[in-house]
Amino acid sequence: MGKRGKQKLTGYDKYVDWKIFSIPVVLFFLILLMPTPGGMMDVGTEYKVGPKAVTNYLSQELFGVGSTEVPQWQLLTVKMMERNLRMGALTKTRFLKRNEKWCKKYKIAVDAPNFKRAHAFVKDQVDDARFLALMEGGLKQRRDTLRYEDLTGRDKAAADKGGWHIKVAIAMVAFVVICFVTECIPLPGVSFCIGLILVFTGVVSRQQVAMLYWSDACWFIMGSLMFAAAFVKTGVDKRVCLLMFEKLAVPNVRWITLIFFLIITPLAAFISDHALAAMFLPIGMLLYQNSLTPEVPEDPELAKMLMIGIAMACNIGGPGAPSGGARNVIMMTYLTDMFGFDIGYFQWITYCFPYLFVMIPITWLIVNWRFKPRITSLAPAMDHLRVEIHKMGPWNRKQIIALIVFVVMVFGWFTEKAFYNMGIYPIRLGIGVIAVAGAVAYLLTGVVNWRDYHEKVDWGVVWLYAGAIIFGRTLDTTGAAYWLARTVIDFLAPFGMDSGLPLMAVSNGLTAVLTNLMADGPAAAAVGPITLNMAGLVHPGTSFLPFMAMSTAIASSFAYCLIIGTPPNAIVYASGYLEPKDYLRVGLPLWFVANAVLLLLTGAYWVLRGFNALPGF
Repeated sequence: MGKRGKQKLTGYDKYVDWKIFSIPVVLFFLILLMPTPGGMMDVGTEYKVGPKAVTNYLSQELFGVGSTEVPQWQLLTVKMMERNLRMGALTKTRFLKRNEKWCKKYKIAVDAPNFKRAHAFVKDQVDDARFLALMEGGLKQRRDTLRYEDLTGRDKAAADKGGWHIKVAIAMVAFVVICFVTECIPLPGVSFCIGLILVFTGVVSRQQVAMLYWSDACWFIMGSLMFAAAFVKTGVDKRVCLLMFEKLAVPNVRWITLIFFLIITPLAAFISDHALAAMFLPIGMLLYQNSLTPEVPEDPELAKMLMIGIAMACNIGGPGAPSGGARNVIMMTYLTDMFGFDIGYFQWITYCFPYLFVMIPITWLIVNWRFKPRITSLAPAMDHLRVEIHKMGPWNRKQIIALIVFVVMVFGWFTEKAFYNMGIYPIRLGIGVIAVAGAVAYLLTGVVNWRDYHEKVDWGVVWLYAGAIIFGRTLDTTGAAYWLARTVIDFLAPFGMDSGLPLMAVSNGLTAVLTNLMADGPAAAAVGPITLNMAGLVHPGTSFLPFMAMSTAIASSFAYCLIIGTPPNAIVYASGYLEPKDYLRVGLPLWFVANAVLLLLTGAYWVLRGFNALPGF
């Protein structure tokens, strides 16, 4: 997209730098050849043998026989309980909210009669206290009782396989991060290397890896770039941009980036950051392209400043409300199910929205500090837009259709989950399907043709983010993220970092590292149960527990440093104006500042305010 003739897409144009590329390759094989640490084998045992052991334990406790001997409805009962346990949902209330769709989602064999019988049994014959005791017993069975040294036969082989998968995932982390930072190989090529590594090492099959490359998030990235191309072609981006900025008395680039933060960041607390990045990308590109002059035909720093500003405005807004991201809901659910503490929607806002108020000016200052554009006034861009729009005349048919389709898409993004839960939609559409449907609608209505998409969409970014999704899911499903989290926390415990604000600082930092490598939801899911359990041990029944839940959720939004960290990072990369190191220019200082602000917010605001009637820590 954009003026490709003037852009030098470093990561795409260069060939492989074998001198540098040999470093991640050698490191990858060294990690694979080293002996598997005992901690990896323990986690491999938990992930590969744990579900079977817990299911058998629950079956023995509830029905007096092993899981291989019970009828279908009883097997369904214990499998549902085991799946809830893996998700940190330990309460009977959470179990009773599950339905047949939930079972099918997690590949639990189910039919209506058996589900009704299982549901009725738990509801009528297992009281809340016994249910919680069973789940806690299952958790102990998985984490403490089950030992790799005691395994034999198929169980030992499964645990060995699990340990190998974790080692592959850790080796892949080293390979991918070095490749992204150094650009020693074209970045979409790194994405395909991820899939090849997983297949060649036996982590996934060839059929599975093909399906993984086409997730809903990947479809969203693709669809959003396609509709941005339609906006640019029709000129709707010009009209929207002028509408937003024409009233500025001083259209300085600093104030325009501040407006980005003031508009995008609060919105990101309530609606999808994916959608906001996609909406503002063509506006940012337009501002840059129309600011160039014969005297300054190129200003890379200005382009980078605008693009990074949009991405960071999206990234810092999510913690403000529970609806700002899956990570927030995950931690709220963990807290409720594991400890019985509830955080209300509005209550979350009162604790976490002040973080946005602090981070907006700080992030804006960092962006302006790290990028020094030659062009500082965007007044010529505003004047140029007015001339262009005057030439267009009134709204034409294609512009009206482009805007209508976009409004319908945005409405679908905001409502598809709620409408599915309400039964209005018979199937869950997902934001990706809606984005691609909008892109197809532009084709069907004649707003664009396929040549427009072919030339104006950066397809490398689509593949890049597809690989990033597989990368993050591998860290999650193999247990590699869980192993990293547990290893770091266990290592720091002897240094007095396992209680109070030091424990929270460790938790936040670890979550903030992981979330740059995987999606924010899986990062919170991997770290949350560990840190909450530690919090429950060292500060039981205190305000430290809800504070830990909220801080972990916020820290999982600190994905500032890599293109693969968040969809907004990948979306703005499609502009063609950014290099991977540009994210580090802003992301590294912002990462440290955000961690410090979060800890300061906890100590100076949350601790003084307290949480309901809970004692302090």
